[in-house]
Amino acid sequence: MGISTGKVIGSSDGRVKGSAMLKKPLGLLGVFLIIVGIGYFVGAGVAYSKVQGGYGALQSFSEQQNVELSYDENGDLTDRGTVEGGQAIMSLLEDDWGFPVVDGDMDPDDPLVNSASEYMYQMATISYHTLHGTQTVVLAEKNLTSEDGVLATEYDCNGEMLPVPDPFPEEGVTCDFEVDGRYWTGFDRSVPVEAKARDQAWSGTAHALVAELGVGAATHSTLQLALGVAALLAGLGVVCTVMGVAFLLHTRSGLKSTKSTKADPPTTSDPPTLAAV
Repeated sequence: MGISTGKVIGSSDGRVKGSAMLKKPLGLLGVFLIIVGIGYFVGAGVAYSKVQGGYGALQSFSEQQNVELSYDENGDLTDRGTVEGGQAIMSLLEDDWGFPVVDGDMDPDDPLVNSASEYMYQMATISYHTLHGTQTVVLAEKNLTSEDGVLATEYDCNGEMLPVPDPFPEEGVTCDFEVDGRYWTGFDRSVPVEAKARDQAWSGTAHALVAELGVGAATHSTLQLALGVAALLAGLGVVCTVMGVAFLLHTRSGLKSTKSTKADPPTTSDPPTLAAV
């Protein structure tokens, strides 16, 4: 009565091969690298899902604000209807601030402000008009009176000394002050006109808008960085997995070679034949 044991022997042989592969240094390293590669893939998947969630939230936030850039029929950025205005703002952004604008972010077919370059351009727009604006400053009598109670006889308006009326008018004295590229720290607070003009030009609203746009630009840049990290993790997963498989295949081929050498019996030379005398 014959009993087939081929399946059992094959299964046992596979387990023996696997056990033997794990006893080899390269085999253990191959298994370890495959496990590490799987871990990298999991990390890449988690990072990618978080990035997509962040992009979705940023897009929704941008849509709710509904701030759009202006382009002409040629696809050039405009400001208050002129291409020259758009170019001046872009010059402030790229030349003065040194921001690297990504061309693909400025899309006339998608004018919604939702990318780092667009957020920074909008920030530059607000700053440009603040820096080159004119503020009507009204000074009261107390603004021109010293701590000793002495009323000044003249006041500085855009570098020109103007006389203070006597008697002092109830509506105060007026100066159309040119901001002339001054940032918050560029005003001389010892000059009454500049002290008031600073608060009017760089108001709480201007600061808040600049800060909000800065957060949007930083968020988009961070999401791009996170997407790069996800891609890096995926790449490391591929490298580790491929190397692990290569080590396992190398170990397996080595075992086969060793087994084949042991299975072949040693060849013996035929004994010498004595010639008949």
